[in-house]
Amino acid sequence: MTFEFDRFPALDPFPRAGLAYGPTPLVPAPRLGEALGLSHLLLKRDDLHPLGAGGNKLRKLDFHLGAALAARADTVITFGALQSNHARQTAAACARLGLRCELVLTAEVPRSGEAYEESGNIPLDLLFGARVHVCADEGEGAATYREVLAEAVEDGRKAATIPVGGSNPLGVLGYVAAARELAGQLAHLGVERARIVAPHASGATAAGLALGSAVLGSLELDIACVSHPLAESEQTLAELVSGAAQLLGIDSPALDHVWMNDSTIGEGYGIPAPETWGALRLFGRTEGVVLDPVYTGKAAAALVEWVADGRFPLEETVVFVHTGGLPGLFGYAPEFTAAMRD
Repeated sequence: MTFEFDRFPALDPFPRAGLAYGPTPLVPAPRLGEALGLSHLLLKRDDLHPLGAGGNKLRKLDFHLGAALAARADTVITFGALQSNHARQTAAACARLGLRCELVLTAEVPRSGEAYEESGNIPLDLLFGARVHVCADEGEGAATYREVLAEAVEDGRKAATIPVGGSNPLGVLGYVAAARELAGQLAHLGVERARIVAPHASGATAAGLALGSAVLGSLELDIACVSHPLAESEQTLAELVSGAAQLLGIDSPALDHVWMNDSTIGEGYGIPAPETWGALRLFGRTEGVVLDPVYTGKAAAALVEWVADGRFPLEETVVFVHTGGLPGLFGYAPEFTAAMRD
């Protein structure tokens, strides 16, 4: 069985912002594979995009900001937690495109201290020229958004609003395209079947991979819930896949090739568990690859757990999607340093 590239939907009708620069690397991880007991482990390095310290949100932003530019917007407003990778990447993309960026950040993760409040993504948001609004809760965040939007109208600016994580049907298209890119790289390597391991938080990354892989065939998808519990994540995934399929004018596929699990979610979004730090250490000491404790670290912990449970046949090709998040690691510096010294 081979990939069905001829069935892939056209993405050309959707405006793009020009943030794509070429395929991100797909690299072998032999020492990590040996440590885990996998003979064919590959890393899809979406953390290595050259803009704004990289990360998966740039694929979604290519579509969101393409739509904003097509609508002649000059201001972009988006949302996230205090250490939001999406906010940082939006700020960087807006700097590249000459757009004003307003970040409405909510202190939703129960963490405090200088590292979390002043380091990590926060200084990068400012470096890229964003105006940062820190809010105590969702209510304050909603009020701040209304104020920022009204200010834009009063100033004669046109604002485009991007949801948390860029996760709506339009944002899903970024990872539909990524699924096609990954399948092309695998085909070039002579790989006809593979299993993808990726995180699910706000949902568009996993949904795009789910929809794209359903069209292509020959790809299985194992998703680690890193933010929301399993039932909620399954519902979000189904809604996003359906919405994106409607945008593309294709039937919403069955998701029989998708498996989701929330066993490494721990106490919730932004709260690392002991196995999270163990996964960071394993990736770092075998491959020199840096994960973050919010998204990739929990997905990596899931990979370790699933391999131990015998989920993957030894000969299977497994692709771990590295979605980025390096700057956010430094928001957890005290805990991270202590864990690495153990």
